[in-house]
Amino acid sequence: MLTRKQSELLLFINGRIKEAGISPSFDEMKEALGLKSKSGIHRLITGLEERGFIRRLPHRARALEVLRLPDTAAVDVGGGSANVDDGFTPTVVRGHFRPTLHDATAASGGESVQLPLYGRIAAGTPITALSDNTQFFEAPPGMLSGNREHYALEVDGDSMLEAGILDGDTVIIERCETAENGAIVVALIEDEEVTLKRLRRKGHSIALEPANQKYETRIFGPEQVKIQGRLVGLVRTF
Repeated sequence: MLTRKQSELLLFINGRIKEAGISPSFDEMKEALGLKSKSGIHRLITGLEERGFIRRLPHRARALEVLRLPDTAAVDVGGGSANVDDGFTPTVVRGHFRPTLHDATAASGGESVQLPLYGRIAAGTPITALSDNTQFFEAPPGMLSGNREHYALEVDGDSMLEAGILDGDTVIIERCETAENGAIVVALIEDEEVTLKRLRRKGHSIALEPANQKYETRIFGPEQVKIQGRLVGLVRTF
């Protein structure tokens, strides 16, 4: 699921390309979405690109290609088509979620611990959706940090590839509101978007770093980012 602004921008770009044969300028996008600055458009485009909805064509100005649209079967992209439904409906935690407290010491004899599974989090870009309290994940007790709160998320994207976090992995997150510099965290951006990135504090700014050279580090003010947890474990199914 895309954020409302991401969806609006994607549909605007797609409509303009079909109408004029060229993608709109940043100024046109800014005006169409009612945003105050181009930086907001840049952030939305980066998110759409990392999620695989659009592609920037190299060495060409104003060159964006729409690869797929949400809630449609296919998009015409130069005579071909791209499937939209990859078999999942992404869901991500909102800032108001309250995971159940799990006591890791209760899991004796190597028994697994049942954690709430809040769906897919984009390691490549933030996505917004309702948390799902009906899904659970059986986590090895050794991954949990004592009696603290934990939850699980499925990774969607490849921006943390060089940190060993792959698309489809399940990450175990310890619920916290602060984390050390360099920790991989679940970050809530501007109270609506959630992403998995490495945390770097630079003066009064917060940098959310990907672990893939294809993607750029994004810088935010301290009031724009809230920590929802830090990575403590990863489970991969082959």
